[in-house]
Amino acid sequence: MVTKEVIATQPSLRVSVELMTEHDLLEVVEIEGLSGLSPWGWDAYHKELQSGADVIMLVAKVRAGARAPQENWALAGFIVSRLIADELHINNVAIRDEFRRQGIATRLLDAVLEWGRAKGARTALLEVRVGNTVAQRLYSGCGFLAAGRRKGYYTQPVEDALLMSVSLKSSP
Repeated sequence: MVTKEVIATQPSLRVSVELMTEHDLLEVVEIEGLSGLSPWGWDAYHKELQSGADVIMLVAKVRAGARAPQENWALAGFIVSRLIADELHINNVAIRDEFRRQGIATRLLDAVLEWGRAKGARTALLEVRVGNTVAQRLYSGCGFLAAGRRKGYYTQPVEDALLMSVSLKSSP
């Protein structure tokens, strides 16, 4: 996968979408905790990184200004997905608060959906808390539709999940 650098909603903010590495894991776990995701923790992400060709884990890094040095890139968010048969399962997506509503999550989703299509996935699936209407709007904007409900899926606090899916089949 080639690193993609794009301009986000703020003209002075540059975004690079890259494969996640072990060096990113501490920040990924920090973002996970700040985002209220069901916790995976460092060990689970590390194990997933070792999983092979059926997993894609991406990070979005940002920098302010066109001439900021490479070391000034900050990890803004991440996405973790797994291909199971012909289904792409999107497990976790999270963006730091200060970088939300900049199109970063959409870039990450677009990248994994593109990867899933290239791998032969016919459908992408994800679960989202029924109360997380902001995330539901993001997913709807990427073509996802409500496909069902999972009762009591989340804990801390207990909440149902809305199952959402999008077809990845190419149009004829």
